[in-house]
Amino acid sequence: METTVESSAIQVTDLHVSYRTKGGQTLKAVQGLSFAVQPGEVVGFLGPNGAGKSSTIKALMGFVEPDGGSASIMGLRAGSLAARKRVGYLPEVALYYPYLTPIETLTLFGELQGLRGPELRKEAMHLLELVGLSESYRRQNRTLSKGMLQRVGIAQSLLGSPDVLILDEVTSGLDPIGRRELRNLLKARRDAGCTLFFSSHELAEVEMLCDRLLLIDKGHLIEERKLDDLRDQLREFEVTYTGGPVLSDWSEDIEIGEGGAVRVRFGNQSDLLQAIDRIHQQGGKVIEMIAREGSLEDYFIDTIQRAA
Repeated sequence: METTVESSAIQVTDLHVSYRTKGGQTLKAVQGLSFAVQPGEVVGFLGPNGAGKSSTIKALMGFVEPDGGSASIMGLRAGSLAARKRVGYLPEVALYYPYLTPIETLTLFGELQGLRGPELRKEAMHLLELVGLSESYRRQNRTLSKGMLQRVGIAQSLLGSPDVLILDEVTSGLDPIGRRELRNLLKARRDAGCTLFFSSHELAEVEMLCDRLLLIDKGHLIEERKLDDLRDQLREFEVTYTGGPVLSDWSEDIEIGEGGAVRVRFGNQSDLLQAIDRIHQQGGKVIEMIAREGSLEDYFIDTIQRAA
């Protein structure tokens, strides 16, 4: 029987994953990747196409054998039966038997997890209702849209109330209504203590859900940030005024507009407030003050480009 010490919900240490290409070359998808996700955290796993996100997730699920390093879930070896019982998984492309219905699909996967009987059917119906498929549970999968199949996959990943959810491109195929419903569902799981680890190219969804970001490129971890700290860093403050002092000693981001109006940008609120006091003390007139949230997309692109 496998023993466990549950310090981290997910632990990846010096992970290496490679593949053989059709031409016989070796593709290094993950190169010395290390990170940890704590129980109850919501972590976004970000990177451009080909960065190694899906390869890392496949190693966590035991679908690929690493060349080196280790990975664990709730202190259990990644890919072991004990670990798989603790995790719910949604692949980037969820493929299901076309002639099964959603309720039959969930029943099949539930039985593979060791769930049985009326309780399994009750849970499956409840999950299908949560993802908005209560009226389509008897339709064959081949008649469902891509978004509806994604909902089947989300319901399947929640079977058995797993401690950890690992979701690869979780919003793929969902319309705006579906994304909002999924967001609310994942927030409810988070509030119940579930650990969420997911990749997504939808940065707005990441920003609304995550506590922390892991950014990888070319198989390497290039940045790890708490989202609240990142928001503070990206936030901009701006004042426009006439008359009064020149604030070149406070900021290098200064523009002179029509009529001599001066626009100055600051990286934090404290500098803005002190500058406003100085403007007033020296006879200037404040025309406008703005607090602007920074762009997560700009941060993502700039960080990837710096790492290239």
